[in-house]
Amino acid sequence: MPTLSRTPRGLRRAAVLLSLLAATTLPTAVVAAPAACAEACGGAVVVAPLSTAPPATGPCTSAEPVVCQIRAETPEERREARAIRMNYLALIGEMDRVRCDMRAAGRSPEEIARHLVDMRNDAKEITRAGMSADEVRQLEARNIAKYGNPLGPTADQLYAKYGTWEQVADAATRTSRAVDGELGLEYRPCPCELPVASSSH
Repeated sequence: MPTLSRTPRGLRRAAVLLSLLAATTLPTAVVAAPAACAEACGGAVVVAPLSTAPPATGPCTSAEPVVCQIRAETPEERREARAIRMNYLALIGEMDRVRCDMRAAGRSPEEIARHLVDMRNDAKEITRAGMSADEVRQLEARNIAKYGNPLGPTADQLYAKYGTWEQVADAATRTSRAVDGELGLEYRPCPCELPVASSSH
């Protein structure tokens, strides 16, 4: 998913929106549920320095269009892109924790998956707040042509593709390793381990 920012103002706006979203998207019943995930998991880790090469002008060797976009950025633009990407991955980590909490609260796989897809779409809107109008138009046109939705696939479309709600939830919390790696980042997922009740004999 593209997370490129053209200006520091766009970066600040995206960060503010991320804060607002994190404070408002969890249902009350989920907030009250015991957290099953460790606080340290779910987020971005810097694993490599950013490229300081000038914007690439030749053919791109990556099959990922966003990677090609990043390589065509200036070093300053790449720094802004990394900052927004880290905010985005933090939100994916929050989605991991929400998934754990909803499981602990006894929510159904379908309810969990639908909520995570909604959160993922909110994340897309947030990251696009730091992009140029032209970039947003290109993304929306691509998604409308492919899914009939400017934000991408709906929960029902993902269910038709994957066949189970658990796989839909997995897809909603998956990130692009190619994009993360191009920005020197790695996403550390937050696995959900529910306690297993002991049986008496």
